[in-house]
Amino acid sequence: MELSKIIHALVLWLIITLPYAVKGQQLTQIPEGHWVACGDDKVLIINPAISSDSTAVIWKWQFKESANQIPKEYANYFKSIDECKPVFANKKILITSSTGATCLLNIADKKIEFYARTPMAHSADLLPGNLVAVANSTHPKGNSLELYRLNRMEEPIYKDSLYSGHGVVWNNKLQQLFVLGYDDLRTYELTSSNNLALVNKIKIPGKGGHDLSLVDDDRLLISFTDGVVIFSVKDQKFDPFSPLADLHHIKSVNWNPKTNRLIYTKAEESWWTFNIYSTNPDQKVYIPTVKLYKVRVCN
Repeated sequence: MELSKIIHALVLWLIITLPYAVKGQQLTQIPEGHWVACGDDKVLIINPAISSDSTAVIWKWQFKESANQIPKEYANYFKSIDECKPVFANKKILITSSTGATCLLNIADKKIEFYARTPMAHSADLLPGNLVAVANSTHPKGNSLELYRLNRMEEPIYKDSLYSGHGVVWNNKLQQLFVLGYDDLRTYELTSSNNLALVNKIKIPGKGGHDLSLVDDDRLLISFTDGVVIFSVKDQKFDPFSPLADLHHIKSVNWNPKTNRLIYTKAEESWWTFNIYSTNPDQKVYIPTVKLYKVRVCN
């Protein structure tokens, strides 16, 4: 390779990585376009522009780093993290674990600011009024939708039955909460007393509802065992999501219709994967040290 090309490549690498490599500098906010991935007891922030392997990880959190901040029994509850949503202007991450817990993590100092025991939790989202909704999957104390206040640890203020709860998304424009179960999609609204009221329930065109993500103010992406569909809230209609319509066991899916950028994970080793896939441009990021479950995109 010519010397000029080597220098150009080195300069480009420094531009991308230097902000995260300066000694003592902390990441306080997830940059736009970066990914948040999770699996095992870990959460990763990834810059896909750096590379297609583990060197793209610019920030990492493992539960043991913050374990002394909350009751010691939570060490058993964060062994299998399955959701990691950027929230609060991308300065915090809302985390759920199928082994039994939910927490809100501040990126800058890795402080846990909220925690609760949530059996077989699979997804969570923030609601107005510092509320957090959690979908719990199949567990004797799970199969539920729960609502918490961020300033009241471990004290649910609302609970509804929900078989195999897997997805929770708040639509701020519509002021509605969308919730995915095994074979249905539900819509809830906040009441004046900060409880939830079920206003609609519709069967999804498949079984084993798995992931729920917001596309825009009127559309949701839904994955289930045998495919992925896009749901129009206005029309109450499901249509195949053509890029992934026939793929099975999609664990997380994120699509930006303005850029047509698609980022997703799918079960490959069992319920997990070592790969994150994206299109426009096509890329596969391989991280063999974590049993990855979901990926989210910072917008």
